[in-house]
Amino acid sequence: MTRARLVLAVALFALAALYAAWFARDSDRIAAWLVFAVPPLLLGIGVLRRSRTAGFWAGVLSLGWFSHAIVVLYERAGDRILGTIELVLALLILFAASLPGLRARFARRRS
Repeated sequence: MTRARLVLAVALFALAALYAAWFARDSDRIAAWLVFAVPPLLLGIGVLRRSRTAGFWAGVLSLGWFSHAIVVLYERAGDRILGTIELVLALLILFAASLPGLRARFARRRS
């Protein structure tokens, strides 16, 4: 397993754990966990199982997680630490999911 895939899997599991802790006291925690915590958890498992599409979908969903973090940072003063962690993890997921494609695109062609 490449380093980028390992970083991607760890970041996805960290994001799932963050959401699980964040919404643990919510009155609708099951619904919140299904919407927020389960997708990164399943994608992390997919990355570890070498799914070809898990990295792509992690990159796509990271844009939504990034947007959610920005909204939290602007609107909820009490959740700014959690929002900042979410923002960093979303950017890490986006970068780790995109790195193999970036390497392939900008690699020097050998003749």
